[in-house]
Amino acid sequence: MKKTDIEQKPPHYLINEFWGGLASMLVALPSAIAFGVLVYSSINPEFAGEGALVGMIGAAALGITAPLVGRTPALITAPCAPAAAILSGLAITLVDSGMDISRIPGLLALTALLSSAFQITYGLIKGGRLIKYIPYPVVSGYLSGVGLIIAISQMPKLLGTPDGVGLQHGLVSISDWQWPGIIVGVVTISVMVLAPRVTRKVPAAILGLLAGISMYFILGVFIPDMMELTGNRLIIGPIQSSASFTDTVSGRFSSILKIRMDDLAMVFYSAMALSVLLSIDTLKTCVVLDALTKNRHNSNRELFGQGIANLASFVTGGMAGAGTMGPTLVNVTSGGRKSASGIAEGIMVILAILVLSPLIAWVPIAALAGIMLVVAFNMFEWNAFRLLKHKETRLDFAVIAAVVIVAETLGLIQASATGVGLAIILFIRDQIRGSVLRRKFTLSEISSKTNRLESERDILKTQGENAAVIDLQGNLFFGTTDQLFTELDNDLKTRKFLLFDLRRVQSLDYTAAHLFTLMEERLKERYGDLLFCGLPSSLHSRQDLYKYMKRVGLISESGVGIRIFETRDSAIEWMENRILEDNGWENTAIEQALDIKDIELLRQLKEDTIDSLKSCIKELTVKPGEKIFSQGDEGDEIFLLRRGVIRILLPLRGGKHHHLATFSRGDYFGEMAFLDKGTRSADAVAKTECDLYVLSRAEFNKQVYNNPVMGVQVFARLALAVSLRLRQTDIELRGNEDR
Repeated sequence: MKKTDIEQKPPHYLINEFWGGLASMLVALPSAIAFGVLVYSSINPEFAGEGALVGMIGAAALGITAPLVGRTPALITAPCAPAAAILSGLAITLVDSGMDISRIPGLLALTALLSSAFQITYGLIKGGRLIKYIPYPVVSGYLSGVGLIIAISQMPKLLGTPDGVGLQHGLVSISDWQWPGIIVGVVTISVMVLAPRVTRKVPAAILGLLAGISMYFILGVFIPDMMELTGNRLIIGPIQSSASFTDTVSGRFSSILKIRMDDLAMVFYSAMALSVLLSIDTLKTCVVLDALTKNRHNSNRELFGQGIANLASFVTGGMAGAGTMGPTLVNVTSGGRKSASGIAEGIMVILAILVLSPLIAWVPIAALAGIMLVVAFNMFEWNAFRLLKHKETRLDFAVIAAVVIVAETLGLIQASATGVGLAIILFIRDQIRGSVLRRKFTLSEISSKTNRLESERDILKTQGENAAVIDLQGNLFFGTTDQLFTELDNDLKTRKFLLFDLRRVQSLDYTAAHLFTLMEERLKERYGDLLFCGLPSSLHSRQDLYKYMKRVGLISESGVGIRIFETRDSAIEWMENRILEDNGWENTAIEQALDIKDIELLRQLKEDTIDSLKSCIKELTVKPGEKIFSQGDEGDEIFLLRRGVIRILLPLRGGKHHHLATFSRGDYFGEMAFLDKGTRSADAVAKTECDLYVLSRAEFNKQVYNNPVMGVQVFARLALAVSLRLRQTDIELRGNEDR
């Protein structure tokens, strides 16, 4: 057997995952160290070493656990800015309160533990579903905002300005610039930009970092101070800790055992805020990651996975974190596409802690800043400026700009809240752009499937403007109801009957229900009625309109108020009857049975032909509600209606049916089986007591052998009648497809 490609060589994607994990580790690890130092130095500067170790352990524990549980491809989880902000703020508050500093690390650990429990709960109750409905303009704005924040934060590192000096002041204070670092950063950026044009086998971020490190040591040949490890602001520097891994873990657990109920109350709100910020940060990163990789993450599972990962970080003595934008984007840029890259990142953090600490110390800060600046440039949605060219897309640009501005002025969390608000506005905008009113007809334009006498048709043609059939579509909610009310204002003033066909309605809220109540009241003032038909009971939104209308009091079991009809045709027939009754019409369809010669299909036939037919026709009487035949029945008879009303119904799923036609005296039905001798295609049900003539094809054929002229005449009349019905069907289909 010939070996497959997989057997001949290792999968190529594993190499990409390795490069992605390595590149993201080089970005995540320095940040994790910085965040750990920030939090623990807030307690006491002597705790900086412990903070560095806690940050590194957190990067390892989060990096390995989150991909295994959350399963979002290419997502890198590590200590992040929101965690550092919440925990350092809590540490400062606890120190200012006079608490023994030996207890503060335990309280910080308790905060992280509670936060992980909250995140696990969010995932279990499916709280991550809401994030999926954020429109792309909001995602684009958030992405651009993060890119801008990264660029602003990395520029001082590229320039080498002193700590505490703002970007604006640093840009004009040329004397404070560290030119060796700038050269290293520029070389890193240049190689990253040019590398894809030369090769794509090695990620540009790796090549850029190697180029930056090489340039640093080249410059070090001419500038001896650059080769000093201690006190060198151009490199990460030595990673030292005053506590071992074992001491850190045991110390954390021992401090947890000393926690009192008062301590829980003290950190509860911080833990809640931390869980929310970490969840938002993770899910926002996932949304951006989806746009870059064309995948679709599972928000609920990822929240659960992040909670488990933070729990693992707590158990091992690490710092809390989230799915972080910078390392994740570096991972994707470097070729990472699977969860394996996240696991690789965590494993390489462990190796870095155990083996590579001396080498990591020599990584130039300007090189890392250069990598992040290129990533930030690529993150920014430059194509958004094209939206300004067209009037229809300027609102989308305004959304992107608003999210970016809020992200820069207030923060990413506030930008997230702004994005959610704008998502709601965008949804409402999209809904009100198109009307929920799909079509509108009066009874002068359409009719029911009940055959009417010529005198009745004349009345409906002249008085049909008193009733309208309105097809609705989409979502009936507070954003669309005012427009619908405005569009129907003139109808409410001039017509007596309004029928709403709700077959294409997806949802309905209380505002829309109140609107229908107002419409009903206005029609009642003119002795009219509001009617509904086609209420869907199984929507994608899982909303049952009939049950909802009952719960809000829009319709009642007593039948008082809005009238509900199962089919559109039955509602139209009801309105036609009311209009006819208002004009002196009386229903005579059930009074007197017709003779065979008065059946419309057989009119104009000669007497001898009628006499020949009588010998093969049987009479039948059915009671109201009785079926003449059902869908799938065998039969070859055509039924001629002498007296009464017959309804033809097409069975549907769920016990419902579609009303195909209504026939009254003088009409006929069942002609298809008479012609092709096939099974019945629908149900025929007596609406009233009916008298029928029944003509069997088998008996008819016997007479045709003796009287061929009769066969020609009957089939000619039947062909003409069928053609007229097909033309009527064309009109109905044209109305349904009218745009």
